[in-house]
Amino acid sequence: MVTTDNPRQPRYNELNENCERLQEARLEDGSKPEVVKLPMPEPLIFEGQILPASYANFYISNSNVLVPVFNDPKDRIALNMIADFFPDRKTTGINAVDLVWGLGTIHCLTHEEPAF
Repeated sequence: MVTTDNPRQPRYNELNENCERLQEARLEDGSKPEVVKLPMPEPLIFEGQILPASYANFYISNSNVLVPVFNDPKDRIALNMIADFFPDRKTTGINAVDLVWGLGTIHCLTHEEPAF
């Protein structure tokens, strides 16, 4: 999950509320899920709108993990964290600054296509 320690981040309260909920959640067997806190890149704003830049919008393939990056100092931290969870796959950062203008990044691009 994505979280921030910076109260000036635009979605600080919502992200921390989500984190608290997840930390209290229980799986079907009664155990708690392992909650991993990914950092947030600095806010990207376009024409007054906060863009949904997030490292959590990564895509997992059979041999790779593609992670959006945003020319942010936290890019490397997020890449290393995600790579640790997928040691059998190559983790690659994909510059997603232009992609996020469409209000999504790599994982969003892999969604279903409507049938015609």
